[in-house]
Amino acid sequence: MSRTTARIVFLVTAAFFAAFFVWPIMQILKGGFIDADGKLTFAFLRTLLTDPTYLTALRNSFLLACAGTSLAILIAVPLAFIADRFVFPLKGFLNSAVLIPMILPPFVGAIGIKQIFGQYGAFNALIIDLGLRPHGWTFDWFAANQFWGIAIVEALSLYPIIYLNAVAALANIDPAMEEAAQNLGCTGFRRFRKITLPLIHSGLFAGGTIVFIWIFTELGTPLVFDYAQVTSVQIFYGLKDIGGNPFPYTLVAVMLFSSIAIYAVGKGVFGRSGYAMMAKATSSGGARSLPRGQALLCTLIFGSVAFFAILPHLGVILIASSKDWYSSVLPHGFTLDNYKAALGHELTVPAIANSLKFASISTVVDVFLGVAIAYVVVRTRLVGRNVLDFLSMLPLAVPGIVLAFGYLAMSQEGRFFSFINPVRNPTVLLIIAYSIRRLPYVVRSAAAGFQQTSVTLEEAAENLGCPPLKAMIKVTLPLIAANLMAGGLLAFAFAMLEVSDSIILAQKMVYFPITKAILELFQLLGDGKFLACALGVWAMVFLGTMVAGISLLLGKRLGAIFRV
Repeated sequence: MSRTTARIVFLVTAAFFAAFFVWPIMQILKGGFIDADGKLTFAFLRTLLTDPTYLTALRNSFLLACAGTSLAILIAVPLAFIADRFVFPLKGFLNSAVLIPMILPPFVGAIGIKQIFGQYGAFNALIIDLGLRPHGWTFDWFAANQFWGIAIVEALSLYPIIYLNAVAALANIDPAMEEAAQNLGCTGFRRFRKITLPLIHSGLFAGGTIVFIWIFTELGTPLVFDYAQVTSVQIFYGLKDIGGNPFPYTLVAVMLFSSIAIYAVGKGVFGRSGYAMMAKATSSGGARSLPRGQALLCTLIFGSVAFFAILPHLGVILIASSKDWYSSVLPHGFTLDNYKAALGHELTVPAIANSLKFASISTVVDVFLGVAIAYVVVRTRLVGRNVLDFLSMLPLAVPGIVLAFGYLAMSQEGRFFSFINPVRNPTVLLIIAYSIRRLPYVVRSAAAGFQQTSVTLEEAAENLGCPPLKAMIKVTLPLIAANLMAGGLLAFAFAMLEVSDSIILAQKMVYFPITKAILELFQLLGDGKFLACALGVWAMVFLGTMVAGISLLLGKRLGAIFRV
């Protein structure tokens, strides 16, 4: 790629991010900090920060993110350590099983959890059948403490992101360093705390940051649990006053600043320093066999986590497959009619078509932009390439609900972008939102491919008279096809099941994506819950196929896609 082409890529990408990343955020800041006279004001912020309702919601959102992320780390790190260091029965199967939560958005899993642990759910029915409580006894386990219910659901849904990063980080540790510590008397948990954990903290930070911001800004799960005391739900309810009420803008701005501050502090504490290592020793290391009892214990640990992690999915599948499920351990009868009805419902058929269209176009945009950005960052010495890399990764640190709200703000009547107002037709904004949100995955995948492919191959082609751009297309792109396919599939799959953008921007039924359709169906009386879960199962099958394909293409490198 010539220097002129590299500059064009830089300018096009910068313009794209300026229009659809920086500008929406500026509109949020303008709505929350500029008064009717066009002057800077902090009055709205002061009012918000002195209002107990808003403060309680902010505190709950922050504590929910802390609790969910901590639980996810407690689940993921021991699993990653066991998977990296030991051989045990069913390891291959269980390694795949613990990634199953990635194939369903947390809020859909919340539907299954509510059915199992609800007032008339399967768990209570089991307790009654065992004679531990009398017939007629009820208790709503998650309604008793919605906060921890949401935290547990989020942790069980999102821990694979931390797990993938931890496995990748552990695989890169030189075993000689741990052996040296052991020879000096540092063994057991102390060796893990003093040596291993510092060596993998950058990987934990990469996954933990994504999980923390995801939970902090999660909208779907609190809506399903009817838990309004979080900032994301307050913002959602404030959308109807977006034209004249400054407080939704201020709330979004506070959420944005909080997310960036959390990321910056984490980056400063955990991501600042790295530990360089020599080439890995080959005399030892790798997974080792265990005595039969210890190996079975590892299998039991993995199996237990996998069971609890897929419990929400089992709940969704059972609801979708049932005729009725009320006050019993298992549904009263099974049927496939819900799956047929879901595919034939007036709400779901257009939703599937819409999601396929939006996700496909956004993925094409991401692949073109991602390859171009990765090439400029890795292969050129263009001034500003690091800025380009930083811009392309920023969407991972900025909450989806913030961008979605910004798109609504910038497309209001009388604004420059009013011609793409989602109230009339959200197609353009949804495609842009999906593209912006999932671009980092393609950039990371492509950059990893370029770094692993020697530049001398392109130089050889250029020496034989092949232009730089043609050399990249003919020589390098075929060599990194697996990386591009993995990044593209991941971008496509997660765009298909994007939650915040879909719920906020799609306001007419004819334009609903799958996730918005699932939420709307769940809120319907009658068979709405069954149809919502059936559509969720179809989404699981689709995304599960995508994740399996990506895992085959990238293996342990899959965790690198979730880095910030």
